[in-house]
Amino acid sequence: MAAQLLEGIIPDELYRAYRVLLDGQGCSSDQAMETLGTADLVTALLDRGMAYRVPEPGKAPQLIPAPPHLALQAVLAEMNQRLTDEHERFLAGHRRLVEYVPAPAASGQDASRGLIQVVTEPEEITRLSGVLVNAARHDWLTLENYLTDRPIDDTMIIAPPPALRSGVRCRTIYESRWAEHPVVAENIVGAAELGEESRLLGGIGMKMKLADASVALLPLGPTGMTGAVLVRSPVIVAALREYFELLWERATPIGTVRPDNPLSEDLREVLELLAQGADDDAIARRLKISTTTVRRRFTMLREQLGVTSRFAAGAAAVRRGWIQ
Repeated sequence: MAAQLLEGIIPDELYRAYRVLLDGQGCSSDQAMETLGTADLVTALLDRGMAYRVPEPGKAPQLIPAPPHLALQAVLAEMNQRLTDEHERFLAGHRRLVEYVPAPAASGQDASRGLIQVVTEPEEITRLSGVLVNAARHDWLTLENYLTDRPIDDTMIIAPPPALRSGVRCRTIYESRWAEHPVVAENIVGAAELGEESRLLGGIGMKMKLADASVALLPLGPTGMTGAVLVRSPVIVAALREYFELLWERATPIGTVRPDNPLSEDLREVLELLAQGADDDAIARRLKISTTTVRRRFTMLREQLGVTSRFAAGAAAVRRGWIQ
């Protein structure tokens, strides 16, 4: 049991010390260092909650191992706290980096130094994108057109942005064709489950990333990887945010169905729940029909829309004006 739960999770040396203590059903505190190897290992077991001391009248306290499942629980709690602390320091460092602007001269060309930065290296563009999303504290806005510098495959699946895990409001406008691709659809679904607000638009002129109302990353080329501009100018960033909001109003929210949907009432109900992310069983319970009936209706929707996946069905319905 101990090996199954703990081996590979904690350092090997610490695991061996815990096994010695567990197999011996504990030991006297004054013999612990000799039994387990070093004082540091004894301290590590105690600090992680993998062992505890029990007083013995007239004797040295006993060092008792925690049961393996409780030891693992304690280790995970300690790891989580450590990772949380490190993550906070990591984000704080990124925020300082993004917010740092060299002091400009009083006037002239040097006054704009630091407000506009041209980047031409793809690796640096990727790094800056990561810095921005980690630095967002209130809003993270993204425009995604259909242009990419490499084929769309499973390697393009990326973890949703950290901003989604820290209470930041994340909004993305995708060019409608993106949502019909199964790989991209998987990305969109994963982000939506964490709270991203997504909308679709028939055509988007460029890519854009904008953190709060302070920093934006704009492409110099169609895909954004051959060159980009990092913008810190408050006037320009405000204008870009206004541009995003105008597009947001025009874009179609994912997951709502128009009353004048041309589908039958039965198919319309299934499409609406599919667009909300409900599975077959949930749809069946909601509509009080069998799962087999749900699947048959979804097959009919797939045939009418010419798609293969649930999310693609919603996206295709958007393009036909069935979802707004």
